[in-house]
Amino acid sequence: MKYCKRCVMPDTRPGIIFNSTGVCSACISYERSKTIDWDKRFKEFEALCAKYRGMHGNSYDCIIAVSGGKDSHFQVHMLKEKLGMNPLLVTVEDNFTMTEAGKHNLRNISEEFGCDLISLKPNIRIQKRLMRKMLERDLKPNWYIDRLIYSYPLFMAIKYDLPLLAYGENVNYTYGGHSADDTYSAKEQINNGVASGIQRSELIDEVVSANDLSLLDAPAENDLKRLDPIYLSYFVPWNSYHNYLFAISRGFWDLTHEWRRESTFEDFDQVDSIAYLVHPWLKYPKFGHAMATDYAARFVRYGILTRREAVELVKKHDHRLDSLALRDFLDFTGYTAKQFWAAVEKFWNKEIFEKKDGQWVMKPELQALRENPQ
Repeated sequence: MKYCKRCVMPDTRPGIIFNSTGVCSACISYERSKTIDWDKRFKEFEALCAKYRGMHGNSYDCIIAVSGGKDSHFQVHMLKEKLGMNPLLVTVEDNFTMTEAGKHNLRNISEEFGCDLISLKPNIRIQKRLMRKMLERDLKPNWYIDRLIYSYPLFMAIKYDLPLLAYGENVNYTYGGHSADDTYSAKEQINNGVASGIQRSELIDEVVSANDLSLLDAPAENDLKRLDPIYLSYFVPWNSYHNYLFAISRGFWDLTHEWRRESTFEDFDQVDSIAYLVHPWLKYPKFGHAMATDYAARFVRYGILTRREAVELVKKHDHRLDSLALRDFLDFTGYTAKQFWAAVEKFWNKEIFEKKDGQWVMKPELQALRENPQ
């Protein structure tokens, strides 16, 4: 196990690579972004929008996949206010208990920017069944929701004949992963590692039928060819913290006055619902990093934290599964705490962790390596 010498990301993150000097691909991508001719790329963006603007008269001329979060606010601002498009917003709700911030932000993004928003609330019975199945199979309980987040906007773009479908960040290019190409096209996003690689036959049982899974598959190839899905991060500089500051200026709520989360130090990312936070934490038993590492590494790149400060935040938060998130998760899925931890137990990576006094802890030599990468 190695740690990036510049940030705090380990090489156990799926898809990430390190160069010969020990710097991770995410840091390299961020530095490379400083050399891009952003004026030229914005002109490309203007030309692309001009191709589709007003294509249905006074009706919608593009779709934006949103969550209501900070990045969504920035996306809608760029397309509607900067580029003069008439977007239809689409979102997938995860059926968990929503935070007050989450409720507010979905309303706010519609009202602040004057946009129609269509929300999919998935089949709860199927969601619960698949959450349990995917937790026990891969420690990916939100796989079903994540897959819909990628597939549902495609179906809606086809339904409304809106080829221009806008996503925010190309996470594979920015942080490392499948198809990590510097491209505006998001056509390959449906195949990325977050929500792919599962055969439908593995999901079907006495509760789940093929009909229940119809929205999980990619649309037909001929339909996909009609679409022009894009990553906004290709055309404009992308900075999660700057997007947050912009969103706050337009009415976005963070969790400052609502919930101090144990598993991370920031209060503005993935704030929509409570139980969802269990899913990103479950990277920790398998890979030795979770949400605190993700944002600490990002903040080092942005110049907000030193590497030493980032290490201390990771040590404080990364190993802790938020207790409120876990309670909401157990309530939704029907697990007892004992059943949940029994499912997690078999996934602890013994190359990274060892048991002490009945608890899994990171091996001391890896903790030392995180502080002083070789």
